[in-house]
Amino acid sequence: QVQLVESGGGLVQPGGSLRLSCAASASDYYVLGWFRQAPGKEREGVSSISSSGVMTYYANSVEGRFTISRDSAKNTVYLQMDDLKPEDTAVYYCAAGPPGASHYSFEFPYWGQGTQVTVSS
Repeated sequence: QVQLVESGGGLVQPGGSLRLSCAASASDYYVLGWFRQAPGKEREGVSSISSSGVMTYYANSVEGRFTISRDSAKNTVYLQMDDLKPEDTAVYYCAAGPPGASHYSFEFPYWGQGTQVTVSS
């Protein structure tokens, strides 16, 4: 079993930046990903990174603005969010899945509690 705890959310103005962190109880052999859920909208796979850190995925809506990374020594995954837009407002969830997982919710059996990101002027 894997336990995940997100942090780093908050209120930021459009064009600003935030860095989300997710501390995992174990991550060496897991794909780690970020999902988001906005009010009235479906859960969206935002980004993911393989256990090796070599393979990454980004949703089209965040490509070029967000960067995912992981620190194996700390069992932590990060999501650097730059040039934030109001449409990025959502609860962001960290998730862990087996090798081969990409960006679909059903691929990830372990989830964190979520952290709120609000982009507003």
